[in-house]
Amino acid sequence: MKDEFFEIKKIGIISDTHIPIRAKNIPEKVFKIFESVDLILHAGDLVELYVIEELEKIAPVVAVKGNMDRFIDSLPEKRIIKVNNKFKIGIIHGSGDPFSLPVRVKKEFRDVDCIVFGHSHRAFNELVDGILLFNPGSACDTVFTSVNSVGLLYIGDKIKGEIIRIN
Repeated sequence: MKDEFFEIKKIGIISDTHIPIRAKNIPEKVFKIFESVDLILHAGDLVELYVIEELEKIAPVVAVKGNMDRFIDSLPEKRIIKVNNKFKIGIIHGSGDPFSLPVRVKKEFRDVDCIVFGHSHRAFNELVDGILLFNPGSACDTVFTSVNSVGLLYIGDKIKGEIIRIN
């Protein structure tokens, strides 16, 4: 897996859009929340690649394939990006039981500062053994949750996460 390098201060995090199955488009509120980000990470289950094109109207997008992205061969299942030549962020969708998902995704990466994941549709923002585990929840789908949300990562002396409810 090759590292990708980005110089940034704020990252928009989105996952589980399931477009056009659960929604026709990305909610307009997401565009407002992400308007000042330097980069967007999509943690899978886009369903259609045009979701990336829509998000790229705001900022560059790095995405991974989710379990519902069966026809998207152009996306890897996991990847690592390097931010400001200081932090490594692992990105993966995840799979299986949503309750033990943070434990499983943590095992997928070594030597990272943050892991961005999706799959459970439930927001998660916790520091575990010095690694920020961050799931923005689902931007469009209410299966497994009644709340739609996205997230922001702030890059400074350390990485801080914020979950933002959009409904």
